[in-house]
Amino acid sequence: MIKRMFNSLLTMVCCLLAFSAQAQTKAEKNGWRLGMQSYSFHLFSLTEAFDKTQQLGLKYIEIYPGHKLGGTWGDRVFDFNLDTQTQKELKELAASKGIKIIGTGVYVAEKSSDWEKMFRFAKAMDMEFITCEPALEDWNLVEKLSKQYGIKISVHNHPQPSDYWKPENLLQAISGRSHSLGSCADVGHWRREGLDQIECLKKLKGRLISLHFKDIAPKKAGEKEQHDVIWGTGILDVKGMLKELKSQKFKGVFSIEYEYNWENSVPDIKKCIQYFNQVTDEIL
Repeated sequence: MIKRMFNSLLTMVCCLLAFSAQAQTKAEKNGWRLGMQSYSFHLFSLTEAFDKTQQLGLKYIEIYPGHKLGGTWGDRVFDFNLDTQTQKELKELAASKGIKIIGTGVYVAEKSSDWEKMFRFAKAMDMEFITCEPALEDWNLVEKLSKQYGIKISVHNHPQPSDYWKPENLLQAISGRSHSLGSCADVGHWRREGLDQIECLKKLKGRLISLHFKDIAPKKAGEKEQHDVIWGTGILDVKGMLKELKSQKFKGVFSIEYEYNWENSVPDIKKCIQYFNQVTDEIL
C-alpha cells in the first residue's frame, strides 16, 4: 500500500516537472526573462499591477520607486523607507501570484548617503538589479556597494540632459569597473534621440544587464513624443534587436514598458507578448 502511494506520488511529481518544462517558452530556455515595468500601470496601485502582471502570464516585475501600494497599505509607496514587515508582505503577495520582484527603477539618488539605503532595500527584497542613473561623482560608491550587496546596477538612458543618453557616455563612466555595472537599454529613448537602437546595442555588448523593451510610432509633426505601439507595428525593428541580442548571447530581463493606452493597456501588452514569443520561437 505504502509502496503504491509512493509510486503514485513519484508519477505525479514527474508529470508536474514535465509540464513545467513544457510550459517554459523558448525565450526562457535561452535565459531571456520577460517581465513588466510597473510604470506601465502607474494609474493603478501596485497590488493592481501585480494582478495585471499575473493576468498577462508574466513571472517578473520591476517596480518604479514611488508606486502607490494600494490594498491594505493604501497610499503608502514603494521605496526604501518601507518597514521590514511590509517588505515581507509585498514579497509574499507577489509570490502568491507567481511573480518575483526582480528589480526597481528608475532610481535617482537625492543624495549620496541614500545609496546604501537603496542597496539594503534591494537586498532585503531579493532583487537582482537596481535600474538607475547615478550621479557621475557617485560611481566609486555605487561600485563598492554593488560588490558588497551582490546587486547589479543597470543604468537607464533617459533623453538629454541625462548623462547617459548615449552608450558612449555610460561606457566611459564604467570603463575599467566591475561587470556588475551595465546598461538598462531603453530602446525607445535612443530612437527618440535620433540614435540607431541596434547600433547602440552593439556598442554595449557585454555590458547589457536588462532592457526597457518597446516599439514606438513614427515621428509626427506636432507630437511631443513618439508614443509606444504594439511590438512589431512600429519603427524599431523588434526582430532585428532580438537577433542582435541573440548574437551577443545576452541573458537577462526584458521589462515591458508600455506607455500608451494607460487606462486599458493589457490587451495591447498581450499582443506585444505574443509577438515576442512568435519571434523568439522563430530565431532562437
